[in-house]
Amino acid sequence: MTFPRLAAISLLALFPAVMAVADPVTVTTARGPVTIDETPERPVVYDVAAIDSLHALGVPVAGVPQKLYVDYLDDVSRDAAKVGTLFEPDLEAVAGLGPDLIIVGGRSAAQYDSLGRIAPVIDMSVSPDVLGDAERRLKDYGALFGKQDKADELIASLQAKLDELHAAAEGRGSALILLTNGPKVAAYGASSRFGWLHTATGMPEARAGLSAENHGDAVSLEFIAEANPDWIFVIDRSAAIGEEGQSARITLDNPLVATTNAAKNGHILYLSGAGMYVAGGGYTALMQTLDQILASLNG
Repeated sequence: MTFPRLAAISLLALFPAVMAVADPVTVTTARGPVTIDETPERPVVYDVAAIDSLHALGVPVAGVPQKLYVDYLDDVSRDAAKVGTLFEPDLEAVAGLGPDLIIVGGRSAAQYDSLGRIAPVIDMSVSPDVLGDAERRLKDYGALFGKQDKADELIASLQAKLDELHAAAEGRGSALILLTNGPKVAAYGASSRFGWLHTATGMPEARAGLSAENHGDAVSLEFIAEANPDWIFVIDRSAAIGEEGQSARITLDNPLVATTNAAKNGHILYLSGAGMYVAGGGYTALMQTLDQILASLNG
């Protein structure tokens, strides 16, 4: 898809926000390549991973959802206008900002068409290839906003961290990825949205054949005991979105889980819920998670 510089009815006529002149940039989106002719100056962003990476690049944004869930984006939340929630955009507030680009992704992707009546929209949803998408997004945002050098720097830092982690995790056994939601537990395999943890560490799955579906496989505590992973990576959904409820630590504080190699060796790692569940694929979220796992491996 291309947003042309010249057309019978130009986008600039439809969306009159001022944009800086620049060479056209083609970005890779979840809906295919999109060419943008001008450097956006007033982007509105409805995806926390995108806000995360843009913040790391030093790109200011004009509007963001009311809640971003991760504390390292508090300054963005303070300085940008509020434009509804990830699921329910405030179209009037968006229109009032006069954005020259709107970015959606993941939870907000369903609003693509409605937001497209206000300004050009790109869908930057992150696929299960989280690490690949993270690099592509940094490159694309760097090119789009004139931050290529910074993007190259961040990509190099991410790759160096991945190399360090992969080396530290070599020969350290199998892993099982769990997401808790109160007392409920789901397991995620290498092809799932959290499967990049297997790629990053090189750790094999403790139990092969898990579903790649977005909600994972509902599993019992008996399943965890039978899988007997050497490491368990835990994401607490309730904590990630600020809901009250039984914590992951309470859910997994169980005699069956205690029989696993992971529990016996102190290798149950409770990852940052918001970083994994809400901002997954954002640069800072990735780096914080990689640092957390690396610290545990080296501890």
